[in-house]
Amino acid sequence: MNIALVAHDSRKQELIEWVRFNAATLAKHKLYATGTTGRLIRAAFEELASEGDNSDRSKTECRALYGAASQNVNCLLSGPLGGDQQIGAMIAEGVIDVLIFFCDNLIVQGHQNDVSALTRLASLYNIAFATNRTTADMILTSPLMDDADYRRVIPGCISNYAKRKL
Repeated sequence: MNIALVAHDSRKQELIEWVRFNAATLAKHKLYATGTTGRLIRAAFEELASEGDNSDRSKTECRALYGAASQNVNCLLSGPLGGDQQIGAMIAEGVIDVLIFFCDNLIVQGHQNDVSALTRLASLYNIAFATNRTTADMILTSPLMDDADYRRVIPGCISNYAKRKL
């Protein structure tokens, strides 16, 4: 699956801790992230590749697993500079399957319109969408994450809207 990872500045550390905790699972998927968040995720995987994790994996296994995962993080633009819109376009094009967005709801963002648009697109295109760690954990541990036969249902309202008479 293609997973987009986004975090506002005040929640980046929380997202990185979540990524480290779920690194072995995330390593199986293609990751997309906005600017700084993507660089931090890549660095977290590189650190796990060099230091290992708390599992039974050998250093060699960790180096292979997390080294490959760090190269599989696709860094987009910073959110306020267009990264949110890049992810939104990827959602609309059917590229993104899951959006994990640790957003700071205590302050209004300078790019709040982009944040709102991203949220709207995630809902409209029926992708799995988490704004907090608990929901992100629930999505990532769902048996559907590894089900090759699972297909997301695109709501009929999208095709109806595209075919409307002007």
